[in-house]
Amino acid sequence: MKICDISNCIEEFAPLMLQESYDNSGLIIGEKNTEISKALICLDVTEEIIDEAIAENFQLVISHHPVIFKGLKKINGKNAVERIIVKAIKNDIAIYAVHTNADNIIDGVNAVISKKLGLKNTRVLLPRKYLLKKIVTFCPAESADKVRNALFEAGAGFIGNYDSCSFNAKGTGSFRANEMANPHVGEINELHYEDEIRIETIYPVYKEQEILKNLFNTHPYEEVAYDIYSLDNEFNRVGAGIIGELQQPADELELLKKIKKIVKTDCIKHSSLLSKKIKKVALCGGSGSFLISNAINAGADIFITADVKYHEFFEADNKILIADIGHFESEQFIKELIYAVIIKKFPNFALRISEKNTNSINYLL
Repeated sequence: MKICDISNCIEEFAPLMLQESYDNSGLIIGEKNTEISKALICLDVTEEIIDEAIAENFQLVISHHPVIFKGLKKINGKNAVERIIVKAIKNDIAIYAVHTNADNIIDGVNAVISKKLGLKNTRVLLPRKYLLKKIVTFCPAESADKVRNALFEAGAGFIGNYDSCSFNAKGTGSFRANEMANPHVGEINELHYEDEIRIETIYPVYKEQEILKNLFNTHPYEEVAYDIYSLDNEFNRVGAGIIGELQQPADELELLKKIKKIVKTDCIKHSSLLSKKIKKVALCGGSGSFLISNAINAGADIFITADVKYHEFFEADNKILIADIGHFESEQFIKELIYAVIIKKFPNFALRISEKNTNSINYLL
């Protein structure tokens, strides 16, 4: 197994182009073609994690938070980050991070918490724009099913909870092949008319390479006619946060106790209780206070996140219950998700979730 086999698997699930501009996801230390036999999964890369990797011969550490987040001008071992880098390089340990790209997909960090809460009818709270394109192609009627299915297999055709979405129209195509051509139909130097199907479908921009590859591999024509349009539509499978509904309305205090038990925290900070049942739940793993107004506008009864500042709790304004469950606590389940994604594709690969607690925050009870 090579590092790139693992990274390609992760990036197929959470494409790097979906990370935020400030982020540093991807292969941080190491060379992609290095052979490895074991990998260790963690939330944060600490010196203790690197020591664990050394002791048990893990050649790759996969973390949620990037060990290098800000620019480094020197590596002298004067702080924890520099010591981690030095120790990892000296011991041939590669480090890979899957951070906000996993936060921003509908099946990512937030989905794990929503499933543990039993939410239904989930959708992205703040969808991204400018991530969708439309492809239009024209092919002989007898080849339309093959070409269309190839586009779907490459990731085209998703609209909300529907897949295999396309529009198809019959028409007539015309072309004349010159002496250099090898036409699928028609004769050299003769104008030819062919009954064709116009196929239109949408796709996320990060699927474009695979979309075009499948189109060219299945289309019967020597020269494939196609158009690509950029769209302003929101992409409701990518963005910040998730909102959904509980199976049954819950008492707000009982729900907070349930959340406290699920995330195994000693403390939940929250705004004033509203003395009403909770039905609609919005959540965002990690620092999600920027979504408070979005959660209110979406009609959420509670917003679950982390790193809410003192003055931001006032934004609840008796319209919503804000629950700060802690940064580590809200993102800890990403380890389970990364494990599941990799082991599904490589069931015989030696993969383990570290049991080290990397939470830097402690509570005095």
